[in-house]
Amino acid sequence: MPDFDMLVIGSGPGGQKAAIAAAKLGRRVAVVDRPDMVGGVSIHTGTIPSKTLREAVLYLTGLTQRDLYGQSYRLKEDITVSDLTSRTEHVVGREVDVIRSQLSRNHVSLFAGTGSFVDPHTIALREVTGNERLLSAEHIVIATGTRPARPDSVEFDGRTIMDSDNVLALERVPRSMVIVGAGVIGMEYASMFAALGSKVTVVEKRAGMLDMCDVEVIESLKYHLRDLAVTFRFGETVAAVERHPRGTLTILESGKKIPADAVMYSAGRQGLTDELDLDKAGLSADKRGRITVDEHYRTEVPHIYAVGDVIGFPALAATSMEQGRAAAYHACGEPVGQMHNLQPIGIYTIPEISFVGRTEDQLTEDCVPFEVGISRYRELARGQIIGDSHGMLKLLVSPEDRTLLGVHCFGTGATELIHIGQSVMGCGGTVDYLVNAVFNYPTLAESYKVAALDATNKLRQIDRIGD
Repeated sequence: MPDFDMLVIGSGPGGQKAAIAAAKLGRRVAVVDRPDMVGGVSIHTGTIPSKTLREAVLYLTGLTQRDLYGQSYRLKEDITVSDLTSRTEHVVGREVDVIRSQLSRNHVSLFAGTGSFVDPHTIALREVTGNERLLSAEHIVIATGTRPARPDSVEFDGRTIMDSDNVLALERVPRSMVIVGAGVIGMEYASMFAALGSKVTVVEKRAGMLDMCDVEVIESLKYHLRDLAVTFRFGETVAAVERHPRGTLTILESGKKIPADAVMYSAGRQGLTDELDLDKAGLSADKRGRITVDEHYRTEVPHIYAVGDVIGFPALAATSMEQGRAAAYHACGEPVGQMHNLQPIGIYTIPEISFVGRTEDQLTEDCVPFEVGISRYRELARGQIIGDSHGMLKLLVSPEDRTLLGVHCFGTGATELIHIGQSVMGCGGTVDYLVNAVFNYPTLAESYKVAALDATNKLRQIDRIGD
């Protein structure tokens, strides 16, 4: 008889939810992770610290209050790294406690160390002490996550030339910074350091950034970041990064040279599968370290599952949690509904971006007619109260059945607001529901009513002309 019904490798959002779901179904469950990484990358170097850092930046710089109190408004003049990290360390510590408590309350055994396959049902646990022991399980869930990908041509030192994991260990706020890669992580950090007063240059080999987002939203974000003195170098590739006593010099293939105090690479992520000995379980990973799974998150070996960032897109904490739960239910023979394809995307730039459904470009490409309804925060009482005059909400509405095809939000609270649109879309509601609904006043949620009225007024005009 195996030691456990389910063994989970990794305690990040996906692994943790898989373990707890199986434990709630009465199974004997164990989790293996390094003692300093309980909660995974999400808690220690990813989602939680970066979002806490963002909150500290917004608070200490007074950036969001400047529309009200003037451009020179600052909560603290000289912001140090310890000002920023004290809040981060506090939140991370509390979150680790919560996860340890949840695992122990649900009688999940937590083994400190790293695991690798011995055979399809057995894991070799290497403990911190150097001891090795074997653990067997009927089902195994791989939830090892990812690490930042590092180009071989660049010499990282973690202080002046770093990846997104090292940013939290900076000794001081750099006066100038080059960020290589305009993906989600790159743009989140670019906006944070720009808010702190660093002169940021973003280098991206593609022609634009965040191409999954609404074009109008991206234009607004670019405008904001340029206003914070961010320089964009699109269509450019880094040829070399030199480290000098007085800083770094980033040399682009076009011949441009960019001096800066620090360089941060945000060049995608690599699955943490190198040390798992996957071949001993009959598995393999692609060159980015990712494992292929089916719709139930099963690998090629039916009793082994994989969830979270290690399986690739969308690689979000929110989707990883749901994948972990779904995998555990499937392994335990418990019925589980398919994850809804309406997954919201939240990008924690300054200001925030969030969307659900399709963009205008996607609908146009698919020849799907739509009408646009827009609400601007500056027209809302709540927008004036909080001093956000740039935010906006956009609804894409079908003129045929009046359902919502997409919701795009930019500004304060965007990642929270989006769930109203997600719920209406998920329940098959129409724009008329939002027109007739009463929203608390003054709130940002009221933007849904304003945008819905804007869209229905346009639809009414089309109907009148057609009569």
